[in-house]
Amino acid sequence: MKRLHVHVAVKNLDTSIGFYSQLFAAEPTVRKPDYAKWMLEDPRVNFAISQRGVQPGVQELGIQAESREELEDMYARLKGIDRPVVEEGATSCCYAHSEKSWIEDPQGQEWEIFFTSAESTGYDAHSSGAQASTSESDRCRAGCCSTPAA
Repeated sequence: MKRLHVHVAVKNLDTSIGFYSQLFAAEPTVRKPDYAKWMLEDPRVNFAISQRGVQPGVQELGIQAESREELEDMYARLKGIDRPVVEEGATSCCYAHSEKSWIEDPQGQEWEIFFTSAESTGYDAHSSGAQASTSESDRCRAGCCSTPAA
């Protein structure tokens, strides 16, 4: 079963962790000095926050597949939409190793479609020691987890 992914940039991580922990009646499942994530079942969502020097607010929306089969199903659906799809492939971002693609809705809102296979020791490919592609390197300098250039 897929889950909705929402990532919000915040001004103060500790204050925001307190707020969202109370709102969700749950502590984060992942907590780092600049990042926290709740993998909630009710509502079924991967909700992440980070304090990384970017404008506060919603940073990304996405759908997280829980298996490679679900990811392939989602990729097939993307190909049926008359919009460009950016296939990023394997990457390390947000303390996770994932495979992802991106698409924009008709209003220009970016959506990330991804499957996470393992945890990563760093927020992005540079801090985790993973090898980054040129487009991924440019994207991570601009802010990890933002849509790669087409």
